[in-house]
Amino acid sequence: MKVLVVGNGGREHAIAWKILQSDLRPILYSARGNAGIWKIATKVDLDPTDVEGIVRFAVKEKIDFVVIGPEAPLVEGLVDALEREGVPAFGPNRIAAQLEGSKVFAKNFMAKYGVPTANFEVFDDPQKAKRFVEDVSAPLVIKADGLASGKGAIVCRTRQEAIKAIDLLMIRKVFGKAGERIVVEEFLEGEEASYIVMVNGDRYIPLPTTQDHKRLLDNDEGPNTGGMGAYSPNPFITKEMEERIKKEIIERTLEGLKREGIYFRGFLYAGLMLTSEGPKVLEFNVRLGDPEAQAILLRWKSDMLRDLLDFYQGKDVTLKVKDCHSICVVIASKGYPESWEKGKVIEGLETVEEDVVIFHAGTNELEGKTVTWGGRVLNVCACEKDLTLAKEKVYNAIQKIKFEGMQYRRDIGDRAIKFYQKLSKTSSRI
Repeated sequence: MKVLVVGNGGREHAIAWKILQSDLRPILYSARGNAGIWKIATKVDLDPTDVEGIVRFAVKEKIDFVVIGPEAPLVEGLVDALEREGVPAFGPNRIAAQLEGSKVFAKNFMAKYGVPTANFEVFDDPQKAKRFVEDVSAPLVIKADGLASGKGAIVCRTRQEAIKAIDLLMIRKVFGKAGERIVVEEFLEGEEASYIVMVNGDRYIPLPTTQDHKRLLDNDEGPNTGGMGAYSPNPFITKEMEERIKKEIIERTLEGLKREGIYFRGFLYAGLMLTSEGPKVLEFNVRLGDPEAQAILLRWKSDMLRDLLDFYQGKDVTLKVKDCHSICVVIASKGYPESWEKGKVIEGLETVEEDVVIFHAGTNELEGKTVTWGGRVLNVCACEKDLTLAKEKVYNAIQKIKFEGMQYRRDIGDRAIKFYQKLSKTSSRI
C-alpha cells in the first residue's frame, strides 16, 4: 500500500522509520521530509502546508493512507481536504485542530468543561494586558494565541519580564498574527509530563508516557524551544496519577468535544504539569509531540501502520509496548531557537553504533554531503533496559557527531534517573 508522511522533522523521520517496519510492506512517500527520510522514502517536493498540492499528489498517485506529523497542516485543514477526495488521513480536522491552533479556544474550552488548567485571562489590547500584569503577582506565563512552533509560551519571573513579553508578542509581533491575542496565566509548579492518546470519537488508547525538556539549556534554563529531548516512560506519572489524567483531562475533553459537535480523530497530546493539587493542562496539541514521538516510537512494539489503520477504521486495537526505557537527545544549530545558519557539514553519522538510532530533523543533502538546514538538526535515540544505560549510549554516540556550532543539553533524563535512584534506596531500606 502507498503511504504518505507529511512533515520535515525528527518526528516525521521516526514515523516513517516505524511505518516502514510494517508487515503491510508500505511504499513510502514524504512531503517534504529531510535527508534522513529521503533514504527510506520517495521525496515529494511539496511544503507540508501546501494543502492543494498535497491533495493533488495524493489523488494522482492513489495514496492509500496519509499520516500528518506537524500541527500547521492540520490547522490549515489538510485532513478535511484529503477526505473530501476520499483519501484517508490520520489527524484531526480543521475544527478539532483549534485545540492547538488557538490557545484562547483551548483555555475557554477547558474552563467550560472543567478540565483542570491554570487560571487565565485573554487580551487583544497590549495596554490592557500590561495594566493587568501590573496588578497581579509574578511569576506569570504569557502565551501567543496562535501557532508559534512550540516557542510561543514565555515564562516571566517578574512583572517587568511579563511586560517585555507582551511587547514582544503584541507590538513587535515576533510570531506575526499568532500574537495578536494573548493568554496571561498563572505559573504552575511541579513535574512536566506529556500524555498522548490516539482518539477516534469517544474511544482512546494511551501511548507510552514521556517527559519533554522545553528549555534550551541544562537545568531548565534559557529560552523555550520546540523541545531539546525526551524520555519514556515518565516515572512521575504513577498509576494513580494516570487514572486522574484519564478521568479529569482526557475523558472530560472528549466529552466536551462531543457536546460541541466536534469529531476528533488522531493524536491528542496533553502537555501537563503534575502539581500538588493534581494534573493540570499547560497546553493541548493535536499531533504527536516532537521529540516525544521519537521516544514513544522506539517503544511501540506492535505494527504501527496496522494499528493506525485499524483504529482509523473503528476496529479494536491493542497497543503493544516494549518493556524498556527510551531517550531522545536533540542536537541543535548555534543560535537556535532565535536564528541559525544553514549548510554546516555534518560528520560522523556513519560511525555511530547500530543500537543507537539517529532521526534527522533539520537536514538536507548538498553536493553529496549531509548538512544542517534547520534549528533542530538531529535526534540521537536509544532504548535499553534502564534509562541510565540508554542515556550513556546516546551521549557516547553524540561525541562521534560533529558540525560547526552544534549544541545540545547534557542532562536529558537526569530527573528520572535521580527519581529511580531514590526509589531504589528507599526500597533497599524496607
